[in-house]
Amino acid sequence: METFDYIGPFLIGFFIFFFVFLIAGVSFLRERTTGTLERLLATPLRRWEMVAGYVLGFGIFTVIQSAIIVAFAIFVLDIMMAGSIWFVVLITLMLAVTALSLGTLLSAFAKNELQMIQFIPIVVVPQVFFSGLFNIETMADWLQPLSYIMPLTYGGEAIRDVMIRGGGWGQIYDEVLILAGFSLLFMTLNVLALKKHRKL
Repeated sequence: METFDYIGPFLIGFFIFFFVFLIAGVSFLRERTTGTLERLLATPLRRWEMVAGYVLGFGIFTVIQSAIIVAFAIFVLDIMMAGSIWFVVLITLMLAVTALSLGTLLSAFAKNELQMIQFIPIVVVPQVFFSGLFNIETMADWLQPLSYIMPLTYGGEAIRDVMIRGGGWGQIYDEVLILAGFSLLFMTLNVLALKKHRKL
C-alpha cells in the first residue's frame, strides 16, 4: 500500500466537507442577503420546515458531488478499494450533510461572502490537523481531545475502514450514527438561529 492509498480516504472526506461547507454557506447567505429568506419567513412555513427544505434542496447536489469525487478517486486516481463503494458513498453523503448543515448554520452569522470565507480557517482547517490525517499522538495532550468534536475524524476513519480494511456496516455504523448526530445538532441550531428573524 502506497502513502497516497493511506491518506486518500481522508482527502476524499476533506474535499467533500470543504466544498459542501463553502458552497452551502455562501448560497444560504445569498438567499438571506437577496431577500429570499425574508420572503419565506413571511409565509406560514415553520422554521424547521424551511431548514429541512434547504437541506433537502442542497442535499440533491451534495449527492451528485459526493458521487463524482468518490468515483474520480477510485476509478481515475486508482486509490485502494478493499470494501464496497456503496458504503463509501453512504459515508461521504453523511459527511456532506454534516458540512451542509454546518455551513448553513454559520452563514446565519455572516453579513457577506467575505465573512463566510473567514470561517474556513476556524472550522475547516482544524479538521485537517485533528481528524487523523496526521498523527494526533504527537500533539500536546490537551489538544488531542479536540479530535472528538471534528466530524471529519469520524468520516475519514469510516472511509478508511471501508477502502483500506474492507470493513462493512459492522465497522462503520458507529461513525455513521455520530455523523447523523452532528447533522441533527447543526440543523437544530439552524432552527434556533432563524429565531432572531421570526418567533414562530
